[in-house]
Amino acid sequence: QVRLQESGPGLVKPSQTLSLTCSVSGGSITTGSYYWSWIRQSPGKGLEWMGSITSSGSTYYRPSLKSRTSISRDTSKNQFTLQLSSVTPDDTAVYYCARAPKLIARVTSKADFDSWGQGTQVIVSS
Repeated sequence: QVRLQESGPGLVKPSQTLSLTCSVSGGSITTGSYYWSWIRQSPGKGLEWMGSITSSGSTYYRPSLKSRTSISRDTSKNQFTLQLSSVTPDDTAVYYCARAPKLIARVTSKADFDSWGQGTQVIVSS
């Protein structure tokens, strides 16, 4: 059973770059046909897909976030990373990493993804 775990700072200052890492165990991020994804949930809002990196290394981003978002991976560590630049308080959210068998650009349910991390709270504040 694959397991995902997010890590990163819980507090980021406005205008800085948020960097989060998802560590994966129980399966390789380079095998199969999966979309390793970042999703966030802001207070009072629904789940928002931010972007994905596939098992082959292709990346996909939410159009509204594309200019600020970068997803990369370290295959030697079986990790993938989210970088979100120029953050504002509107980027305050719980950030999740997850795996899906296909590209999910609009999250209607957590069941759209077959594995989730527990989530990590990120607050953007000076």
